[in-house]
Amino acid sequence: MTRFLAILLVGLMGLTACAPTSGPEQLGADGKPLPRVYRISPRDEAKIQYRMLDSVNSLRAAAGRAPVQLNANLNAAAATHARDMHVQNRPWHFGSDGSSPMDRVARAGYRGLMLGETISETYESELETLSAWMEQPDTRDIILDERATDLGFAWYQESTGKLWWTLILGGSQGTPVLTN
Repeated sequence: MTRFLAILLVGLMGLTACAPTSGPEQLGADGKPLPRVYRISPRDEAKIQYRMLDSVNSLRAAAGRAPVQLNANLNAAAATHARDMHVQNRPWHFGSDGSSPMDRVARAGYRGLMLGETISETYESELETLSAWMEQPDTRDIILDERATDLGFAWYQESTGKLWWTLILGGSQGTPVLTN
């Protein structure tokens, strides 16, 4: 696991080194730096899914797992849920219509088996979110599921900068696992 986190941290440091600075860091009442809002620019929108895909595949390779590929149907299911979490104003796996992740994946037309879903409500980037998911055994198990062949990933960003991330993994065969 330390190898996974090391790879992810190196990638995050590389992105941080390229980020423009916007003046002096603001401090909170506790004297610690306030978190910076990660704003997704229109220029970056097309790149985010591929950065996530590349990062997930790097982690999977380090764990001896086969790579996954982006799947349009899973992307659609993830986008629907990210926006719905925003509407509900809570990060959870059930849709405002009572739908489960499996319901949404089937509605989106995915023909494989939905293996798991990871979600997040944050102001952090996709790679910081992936790093947090990798620190938790249940979400790490979804990302590294050896049966996975397909990945769906999407987000919804509010005007405040808050992001709702959804990642879904699917496979052509196997038994589904619980979502996290």
